[in-house]
Amino acid sequence: MASTTLHRTNKKIADIMDGVSRAVRLPGAYNYINGQWKASRSGKTFDNINPATGELLGRWPSSAAEDLNEAVVAASEAYASWRLVPAPKRAERILRAYQVLLERKEALAQVMTQEMGKVLKETRGDVQEAIDTALYFAGEGRRLFGVTTTSELADKFAMTVRSSIGVCGLITPWNFPMAIPSWKIFPALLCGNTVVFKPASCTPATATLLVEILEEAGIPAGVVNLVHGSGSVLGQALIESPVVRLISFTGSSEVGSSIAAACGQLFKKVSLEMGGKNAQLVLDDADVDLAIEGALWGAFGTTGQRCTATSRLIIQEGIYGALIEKLVQAASKLKLGNGLDADSQVGPLVSEDQLETVKRYVDIGLREDKARLLLGGRRATEGVLGQGFYFEPTIFEGAPDMRLAQEEIFGPVLMVIKVKTFEQGLQVMNGTRYGLSGSVYTRDVNRVMQAVRDMQTGITYINAPTIGAEVHLPFGGVKHTGNGHREAGQAVLDIFTEWKAVYVDYSGRLQKAQIDQ
Repeated sequence: MASTTLHRTNKKIADIMDGVSRAVRLPGAYNYINGQWKASRSGKTFDNINPATGELLGRWPSSAAEDLNEAVVAASEAYASWRLVPAPKRAERILRAYQVLLERKEALAQVMTQEMGKVLKETRGDVQEAIDTALYFAGEGRRLFGVTTTSELADKFAMTVRSSIGVCGLITPWNFPMAIPSWKIFPALLCGNTVVFKPASCTPATATLLVEILEEAGIPAGVVNLVHGSGSVLGQALIESPVVRLISFTGSSEVGSSIAAACGQLFKKVSLEMGGKNAQLVLDDADVDLAIEGALWGAFGTTGQRCTATSRLIIQEGIYGALIEKLVQAASKLKLGNGLDADSQVGPLVSEDQLETVKRYVDIGLREDKARLLLGGRRATEGVLGQGFYFEPTIFEGAPDMRLAQEEIFGPVLMVIKVKTFEQGLQVMNGTRYGLSGSVYTRDVNRVMQAVRDMQTGITYINAPTIGAEVHLPFGGVKHTGNGHREAGQAVLDIFTEWKAVYVDYSGRLQKAQIDQ
């Protein structure tokens, strides 16, 4: 058996992939370029590990820049004809993808849980988000609206229309390996662009299954291309290619900053969705039980591996003691386990590297004088948990200027901070370099409106946790979280199109705007 064929020790993922995937039946042919499943030119591979068990799921191609460049050429050639397909017809292909996603939701969720670890109800939600996104953008095919307006001159018509951009390089993370690619791929295709898709190396099977669905939906050869491998190699090749006109990236702020700098020098359009240090503020008049329920879901859902995760819980002093006692008690009862097990509530971290990152931050917290560990703080090693990358739900009490309260950890670590007033709570909430999501729990409508006005976030929740975005609303943040663009909803169309102003003068004579006034 070729070294890049799907490993058979884990029957679950192997059987699922055999049942729905054509690529795995072609040894090593996991890249998809110009309508063909192909092996990488590099001959190198990387391991895909089940974070719940440590088992090898498969070996995938660690592609070379030459593979990426071949995909870029294919996308460029396909763009000439794809951009001329009417938008409603492009949308029909997306609608077909929606139907297949709906049919295969459970199989896709099962594969995703084994690849990246989050519990099955969450991976089902991840696939559902892709389903919802496909349905939404299928509808946008008949709503790529421009604007008509008046002209200052007689016998002259003015309007704006959207134009496609060209080849788009899409770089996506592992924590939402179906939802986030769908946020980028579906609107990019709808707008008449072609795509080179570089997915995270922790979730190659999920990316492969998504692209196979697009192939089955009738997306023409070259319009979507998939290349697996290192972000440093393939991402750099995407950025440097003169043919790629847009980079859409979701990941860390540090990597995003370097991408923005490089794209700025090359005059490439760039969309960045990056880190967060999101806070939930609970005021004295809040429903305490509801706030605890939200904090648990926000902090420990997806094992804290969300850019929107609740990593800070800011509590007004009047309810602080009672809330903390209930919170710690409830968090201590969360069940860690394999995401395929129905009773598991918190799965493993995605990799050993991520586990080491969380351990390092916990050690930092333990050394800080201002911090007090209330719960957890250790790798979970009891029984079968020792085979995977599990970390106990962890709660620290501390101050807003601590590293644990300022830096993104991407794990099940919650920092609790006491404040005296609503105003101080907002000040603490806004006191980080990030600005993605925030929430306030209160029954006071005046404070609700102040929070909506004053929170420095792209997403604001009232009486709900910091997670739970819906696909028809814009997604993204301010400060170091993004570069001003938004994903999802109609706002994403401004990423994947360019506005064109159109003037039609039917006066039959030369008219000079402003000059003849």
